Amino acid sequence: MGRMDLLGNFASGIMTPLYYGVTGILLAWQGWLDGVLTPGSGWTWVLAIVGMTVTIRVLLIPLSVQGIKSKRAMQALQPRIQELQKLYEHDRERLIQEQMKLWKESGTNPFASCLPLVLQMPILFAMYRVVELAASRGTDGGEIGFLSAADAESLQEAVFVGSRVGDTLMTFEPITFAESPSTRILAASFIVIMCATQLYSQLQIIRSEPEAAEGAYGQQQKLLLYTLPVVFAIGGLAFPLGVLVHWVTWNLWTMAEQAYVMRHRPGPPASGGMGA
Repeated sequence: MGRMDLLGNFASGIMTPLYYGVTGILLAWQGWLDGVLTPGSGWTWVLAIVGMTVTIRVLLIPLSVQGIKSKRAMQALQPRIQELQKLYEHDRERLIQEQMKLWKESGTNPFASCLPLVLQMPILFAMYRVVELAASRGTDGGEIGFLSAADAESLQEAVFVGSRVGDTLMTFEPITFAESPSTRILAASFIVIMCATQLYSQLQIIRSEPEAAEGAYGQQQKLLLYTLPVVFAIGGLAFPLGVLVHWVTWNLWTMAEQAYVMRHRPGPPASGGMGA
C-alpha cells in the first residue's frame, strides 16, 4: 500500500464518522422541524442547518473557550516578548530560553491557542462538506453519511425566500451569475454578512489587548483580519445558499461566544498567569 493510500485511509477513517455525526444531527433537526413547519420546505432545511451548526458549536464550547483564553494569554505576553526580542536580538538561543521561561512562569502554552482550532477543523470541514455536497450536487452526490440521495435532493431543491437552498451567486465554468434577482440579492447579502462577521470576530481578539497589537502575534492577527474576509468573499461567490447560512451562523456564534468569554473570563495580565 502506497503512502497516498495510507493518507487516504487515514483521512477517511477520521472524516467518515464525522459525516455520520453531522448528518445525524442535521436530520434530527430536519425531522423535528418537519412536524412544525411545511415538510421539506426551504425554511425547514435552512433552520435545520442553523440548528445543526448551533448544536455542534455547543458541543465544541470547551475547545473554543480554551482557544479564546489561550489567544488572549499570548496577546497579553506580547509586550514582554518584544522586550526579550530587543534584549537578546543577537543571541537566538538565549532568546528562546527566556521565552520558554516566560511561558512557563505565566502558565501559557503558545501551542494551546492552535490546538483547539486543529481539533475543530475536521468537524468544521465535515459540516461544510455535508451542506455543500447536498446543496450543490443533490442526487449526483449519492449518500452522505445518514443523508440519502433523496434527502440531498430535497435540500437542494427546497425554496427559501424565492431561491433554492442549492443556488449560488455565480458559477465559474463558465462564469455566470444567477439569473434570479432574488438569488442575487439573497446570496450577496449573506456574503456581506459572512465577511462582516468574520472581520468583527477577528477585531474582538485584537481589541481585547490593544497594547499587544504591534507585536509579532498582533501582526499575525492583523494579517488574518484582512485576508480571511477576502478569502470568504471570493469563496462565497460559489457557495450554495445553504453553506452561506451555515457560515453566517458559525460566525455569529463565534462573536457571541468571544464577547461572553472576554467579559466574564478576563485575560491574564502580562506578568501573571492564566485567568480563571
